[in-house]
Amino acid sequence: MTDVFDPSHKDAHEQVVFCADPRSGLRAIIAIHSTALGPALGGTRFYPYESEQAALADVLNLSRGMSYKNALAGLDHGGGKAVIIGDPSRDKSEALLRAYGRFVESLGGRYITACDVGTYSEDMDVASRESRFVTGRTLAQGGAGDSSILTAFGVFQGMRASAERVYGTPSLRGRRVGIEGVGKVGHRLVELLREDGADVVICDVDERAVERVRLRHPEVAVVADADALTGADIDVFAPCALGGALDDATVARLRAKIVCGAANNQLAHAGVEKQLAERGILYAPDYVVNSGGVIQVADEIRGFDMERARAKAAQIYDTTLKIFAIAGDEGVPPAVAADRLAERRMSEVGRIRAIWLGH
Repeated sequence: MTDVFDPSHKDAHEQVVFCADPRSGLRAIIAIHSTALGPALGGTRFYPYESEQAALADVLNLSRGMSYKNALAGLDHGGGKAVIIGDPSRDKSEALLRAYGRFVESLGGRYITACDVGTYSEDMDVASRESRFVTGRTLAQGGAGDSSILTAFGVFQGMRASAERVYGTPSLRGRRVGIEGVGKVGHRLVELLREDGADVVICDVDERAVERVRLRHPEVAVVADADALTGADIDVFAPCALGGALDDATVARLRAKIVCGAANNQLAHAGVEKQLAERGILYAPDYVVNSGGVIQVADEIRGFDMERARAKAAQIYDTTLKIFAIAGDEGVPPAVAADRLAERRMSEVGRIRAIWLGH
């Protein structure tokens, strides 16, 4: 694993906190990658990791991704993430969530948390009883509610930009879109695509998630698994499950012309972005197009307004097109162009914070 504290490496983190409360069963890791643009903002993932090492690797990757995501979303926030080790269906409790909230509070605002895989707005309500630095709460508690609403909307905007680049039109009408994972975000993406006139094919390891989509949209096709989906005759592949969906074998099998989805860390390893480019597949960088959710919860911090947040999330379309243009001009894959643009903002705006204010 990369040395967390190596300042010469882009994966170096400012702070990593291990949190434990044996009575409630809490075992969590909070990783703050950067506060160059402001307090770190990122969700809390509740997942049954096979080991603490696996949990640490995930939270380090995810928190770094949040720095880049928040930078390109135009937010005044750095990147952070947290993971709670355990099975949310079995281990989640009021005591555990409140203990977690106490640890978030202990950081004094350096890290602001929200929902992620395995956590929901109702969980954030509980954690917020112990911390001021919790967002993504329910509407009833003055929060922004379910952040998957604008996450899906943002991915759809990124997909429209991708279609504009490849097909010359921002519409997905008549295109066949394959969605891997129809949970929190994926099922909302189905709705947006069907409204736009796209044909949709899906897969998910959770049969209940598939059934929920089929009940509302019986015309949606279902395939057995991700291998069948990526090998299918589709125009767009939308990874909306966990990370690492794009490995060597998947890229070789993929028939789509566009990859644009909600999952974090879609590239299984460095170099996959080049393989996609060599095969003529346009990749919309995940942390660019899936930033609608963090835009939504960031807006909550100053008093949530859905119209304002939605207008900002709509800008993902323009940002995605800008990244494609830079990639074309500089002769690099879009993932490289996105990284450069994010790093430039973190450097330029972060430098301004060094100006002494006298208090």
